[in-house]
Parts: sequence; structure tokens; C-alpha cells
Amino acid sequence: MLKRLPGYGLGWSLNRRVIVIAVGLTCLLALAAAAAIFAGRSSRSHAAQPVPAPAHSSTSPTRQPSSVSGPVAGPPRISDPVEFAKAAAKMLWSYDTRTTSQAQQLAGMEAWMTKESEYGDFTSVAAQIPDPVLWSRMADQKQHATATITEGHYPAAFKQALSEDPAAITKAYIYAVTVTGKQTITWAGGGGGAEDRSITLAVQCRPSADCSLVAIAPRVAP
Repeated sequence: MLKRLPGYGLGWSLNRRVIVIAVGLTCLLALAAAAAIFAGRSSRSHAAQPVPAPAHSSTSPTRQPSSVSGPVAGPPRISDPVEFAKAAAKMLWSYDTRTTSQAQQLAGMEAWMTKESEYGDFTSVAAQIPDPVLWSRMADQKQHATATITEGHYPAAFKQALSEDPAAITKAYIYAVTVTGKQTITWAGGGGGAEDRSITLAVQCRPSADCSLVAIAPRVAP
């Protein structure tokens, strides 16, 4: 029976420094819906107050995507956390085993990561794709997938955390964003299917800089 690529966004272990610095993320992911993401740190209640947008995001234009990192599209040069997270989710849910090796897929994903090593958790991203053996079996079946994005938003508890301590975000500029969409998978012999996807990502968007990926959560935060 054909094994298709597991859905991205099912496992991570975030750097403890991110836990300390990104207070908003800590509070968000300590909720019951995402408690495992930050190892059970203290939680805060739900609130609907809007999250403060990065100072640069309202004025910085969305620029054209950067060059392709091998077979995987490179990260777009975007300074808005939600738009970058949507692009990252599309990248994570898209693959083509007909033209891309497992190593190439990993290299392409790594190009999206923050260059600040004290915050980035590539392990949580790399864990989203199968090992080389399973990838090879998928390639035998010419399996590939595309993705469409429906929407992206700041989770409620992340907005609550920022409303309680707006200055916390300025230490690392790490934002939690939940993205929803649909993944369509196709394989040899006319096989295929589609399913809805949701994922919560941590992205870093410093002022006057392009966003980058920090980590992926194992559970979706509403």
C-alpha cells in the first residue's frame, strides 16, 4: 500500500532560549491545545485583543521571491509575519519526489530558517519529512503534492500574551502564526487525494528585515 508523505507540522523541540525570550509564544503554546510545544510553561487566558503588528510590516512592500534553493522554492522576501507564515506553510505542504531527493528537500527547507542559531530549531522542521528510505519508496510511485493556502492568523493566546507584555516581542521578534489550507497529493497510476491542513509556526520578523522560519509546532493553536 502506498505510503504518502506525512503531513508537515507534527513534531518539534524548541530551543529553550526561544522559550525564555518569546514570552508570547510561551503563553500561547502552554494552552491545552498546544501545551507540548513549549514543554508545559505557564499559561494565560484567551483574549481577542489584536496583536501589535511589527512596526515595519504596515509600510514595507511585499517583494518578489528570492532565488530557488535547488528544487525547493526559496523563501520570499516578506516582512509581514502572517504572509511569510502562509508562504512557509505552502512550502512545507508541497514536494515532488520525481525531481527532488530527500537531501535536496531538506536543504531547500533549511534556506527558510533564521540565521540566528540561538533561536532556530531546524530539527522541528526536518522532522516533518520522511527518512531517505521512505522518500525513495514515494519516488518509486512518483508521488508529489501541491498546496493552496486559505488563511493565516495570530492565535488568540499569542495576542493575549502581547497585550499583557507588548515589549516582550522586541527581544527576538518571534511571532506565532496559524495557517490553514489544503494539500493535494498525486501518485503514479492516477492515484491522488486532497485533505485540509492546519499548522502553527514560529517566524522571526525583525524590523527592516525579511522574515524567516524559527520552528514548527506539533499541535495547531486556534
